Amino acid sequence: MRLVIVEDQLMFREVVKKACERDLGHTVVGECGTGAEAPELVKRLRPDVLLLDLSLPDMDGFEVAEVVLEQTPEMRILVLSSRCDDFTMYRIEQSGVHGFVDKNSNTTLVLEDALKAVEAGRSYYSAIFQKMKQARRLNPVAFTKTLTEWEHRILALIGLGLSDEEIGERLTISRHTAQRHRSNILRKLNLPGTPKLIRFAIDNGFTQLSWKAGLFPTIPAPPAKLPKAPKEV
Repeated sequence: MRLVIVEDQLMFREVVKKACERDLGHTVVGECGTGAEAPELVKRLRPDVLLLDLSLPDMDGFEVAEVVLEQTPEMRILVLSSRCDDFTMYRIEQSGVHGFVDKNSNTTLVLEDALKAVEAGRSYYSAIFQKMKQARRLNPVAFTKTLTEWEHRILALIGLGLSDEEIGERLTISRHTAQRHRSNILRKLNLPGTPKLIRFAIDNGFTQLSWKAGLFPTIPAPPAKLPKAPKEV
């Protein structure tokens, strides 16, 4: 297969490239280290599979995947990342990519299996992804069942240590509205206070949401009566 690698760590990119070409018999037709370069590279080279890191220096890997899939819907995307928190796994599940390989613990053999699955039109997800997905399904108070998408974003801001006033300014809502959201999130997650909420946001990956594109100010505020969180598929 013809591959493009998007990975900012040059050493790891070289390791993946050598493994794909020397050990697995694929051809790496392009590579880059930033998200901004990726869509044009994919559009120009038309690879069979995009190997995509999530932690890029200029933009979030999920943004890259969204742009690539919008301009080339047939593109197959395999995420290679060391981010294995619960919210990242959930975002991967919702993103439309075709697989996930954990950079922390998986081997070349796992990458080979993943590429074979993607080549055959299937998806491939590492064991940690499957474990976390199953745990969310079994947990009656999982964030996917209790929090709205808007609350995900407010939780990300709380995890960064922002006050209610700062959150209000970021999202163009009042301080009192931000405070009400904070209280609702605490209640829904059954946490005793903001320190525990900040720790939850950090541990579960909510603080990884990207700010570089200025996405949050453009998100429409929820109606006065907050909608229920969508059921997990």
